[in-house]
Amino acid sequence: MIFRLALRSLATRPIRTTVLACGFGFGIAIMAALLGVGQVILEQAHSPALAGGGDVVIGGRFGSLESARFVMSSVLGSPDIARRATAVSPSKTAALYLIKDDVTMAVSVRAGIPSLQQAIGDPEVAGAVDWNDTDADRAWAHPAPGDTLRLMDRFHPIPNTPEFSSSWAEWLYFNGRTPDGRLRFYLTFLVGPAASTPGRRVAGVRLQLERDGQTTSYSAGGEVDAEQLLATAPELEIAGNRVTLSGLRYQIDLALPGASGRFTLEASPGQSLPPATIRGARGWLTGYTAPVLSGVATGALTVGRDQIAFDRAAGYHDHNWGFWKGVRWQWGQVAHDDLSIVYGRVFPPADVADPDRMPGFLGVLSSKGPIGFSTNVTIQETSDAASAPAGFFIHARSQTTDINLRFTSERSVRTRMGMTAPPRPAGPALDFLQLGGEYRVTGHVGDRKLDFAARGAAETFRPRLFTGLSIAAGASP
Repeated sequence: MIFRLALRSLATRPIRTTVLACGFGFGIAIMAALLGVGQVILEQAHSPALAGGGDVVIGGRFGSLESARFVMSSVLGSPDIARRATAVSPSKTAALYLIKDDVTMAVSVRAGIPSLQQAIGDPEVAGAVDWNDTDADRAWAHPAPGDTLRLMDRFHPIPNTPEFSSSWAEWLYFNGRTPDGRLRFYLTFLVGPAASTPGRRVAGVRLQLERDGQTTSYSAGGEVDAEQLLATAPELEIAGNRVTLSGLRYQIDLALPGASGRFTLEASPGQSLPPATIRGARGWLTGYTAPVLSGVATGALTVGRDQIAFDRAAGYHDHNWGFWKGVRWQWGQVAHDDLSIVYGRVFPPADVADPDRMPGFLGVLSSKGPIGFSTNVTIQETSDAASAPAGFFIHARSQTTDINLRFTSERSVRTRMGMTAPPRPAGPALDFLQLGGEYRVTGHVGDRKLDFAARGAAETFRPRLFTGLSIAAGASP
């Protein structure tokens, strides 16, 4: 019956019937092809070896994984995870173009480290006995802790974005406090945009010193060679003030008008937050990393006629880069026993990204490495809007983390920062506030309960008080 109807349709309307038949056939062919592809994907999902071996694939949230070397050495290499992960290998794919005469052919290629790819059971290289690690492979896969710090602390070339380039700045920030809290220091080595001299960049060093609640500031400015900065940082010199890194030890030599001396910051292995970059419209970006969330600072300073010594002070170091015009932030850090907690949130200019949709972050690290992280973070300030906040309340949640931090501010330092001032009349001028006080921390990270009080630091911004404040730059988001 169906066959007879088809013949009659073909006899009366041959063109339309032929087109419909071809269309149905094409649709069936596409469906068969899709089902075949789906079956292949399903088989690959159940057979990791087809995708290069291993049991778990880790990727970046928006593409390739940033800081893969740090993730391998400090996160997956932490004792709790390393006992369960028998092998870890990086993998990178790219397009390779073969060109001969007028013919160009694109080939998808995948790169890895030979011994690690073989360890995860990659069938493509399982029998490649001649494919061996080079010295560079071994150094990349098993970096010394000091090499990881140096990599995290490298400086960045100024992106080619003329709209924002005049507000580019990058800095190394250190702080420390003695166990009794009577002495605190905040130190910034800052390198800004291009100087008027070709190949040079403007730079400055600023030290804020708190002694028994009294704050004094010391600073110096100069220029640095742009190429040398990118080649040697974090080792750099600005106006006779130096930072050097040897293994896990930072040595800082200061020669500021009114303040000089030397101190060291000894980093604790595993207490680092890897680099992260936030990008906005038209090439805008800002980045942050904390190579030393918890360390020990020791040294001596000469301030006027006073000799100030500190031994085994609690130390911290982070590193920031980006475009800063019209930017503000909230940030805080606290350490207790073997734990370090850092949190923050950046508010970019509204024309490059929606400040209200910018997520915060909170990271928790122990002596064994990272143990908790969250981007579901709220940071609330309590206080009159024109003065320093009385405190912060921070709440962070993730699948394994639920933490509350209540910060009570005991002292603050207010600074005018020209580099973050918004273009007029975009918004009111803001002052930068550095706060010291006590954190009360409760909650849990995984199976570990948190309930402690410890001294720490915080930062935020407030509308400018027109009381003749001096202009300064350089701090830490």
